[in-house]
Amino acid sequence: MKKIQIYCTSIKYYSVLDKLPSYIKPLGLGEAQFPNTWLNEKTNKNIKHLNKYYGELSGFYWIWKNKIDEFEEDDLIGFCHYRKLWLNYHRDKKNKQSANSIFTDLLKSTNGVFDKTDVIQVQPIIFKNRNLLDDFFIIHKNNILEKSLDFLKEPIKDNFLQNLKKNILFPLNMFITKKSFFVEYCNIIFPWLDECFKYCEKNNLLSSYNTRLPAFLAERFTSFWFSQQQNKTSLSYARLGNFFLSNNLNKYINPLKVPFTSRMYPTIHRY
Repeated sequence: MKKIQIYCTSIKYYSVLDKLPSYIKPLGLGEAQFPNTWLNEKTNKNIKHLNKYYGELSGFYWIWKNKIDEFEEDDLIGFCHYRKLWLNYHRDKKNKQSANSIFTDLLKSTNGVFDKTDVIQVQPIIFKNRNLLDDFFIIHKNNILEKSLDFLKEPIKDNFLQNLKKNILFPLNMFITKKSFFVEYCNIIFPWLDECFKYCEKNNLLSSYNTRLPAFLAERFTSFWFSQQQNKTSLSYARLGNFFLSNNLNKYINPLKVPFTSRMYPTIHRY
């Protein structure tokens, strides 16, 4: 039977994440303090000093270097964020009303999708009037995404370029995949990301919103890399607001179990 382990990355301690099912483990990133019950990238082999630039990718690196031997080849490894949690289905439209809680709709380890696929991505953003290169330039005001192609070898370089000329993005650096695919991904993305980071530093691109430029580049590559796989599917996700993340509130209630309308989730992008 496949082992399923999802890592929920966070740069701060939020007590609501303590209430997630056991197959979703909180992983603390950066310099903040976290309880001993959390995994923490400050331990063992890490690139925590790059977290402010790499975002959740520093957590991917930590899992790759310190936890990968705990998995068999076909076991599933996944990632979500402290504000963005996998749901147990794919929904293209929001229901008018839902009495369910996030906890009810949260991804279950018993979901049959795990037996049928090698890769699960977040449901995609489909842009109507621009491709992925255009979108990146509009947001970040530089051509680093095109330049980043120079740091890849063929045929990955050309395949990535062809993907960037399309209009479909699987966002957020969220995915679930088997161990062998994850290792292959890490062996390619981290040397590439290192070259991208050095180029960004040299050209003074890492400031303000673009401080996390390497993470935004990785989002495009991650979307491309896993979308290449034949045996894949996608699921929806919920985005948590401050109400759900409040440590003070969470002393008294578990907001993951509080019913609320589906106006708040699933998170569906329309561009």
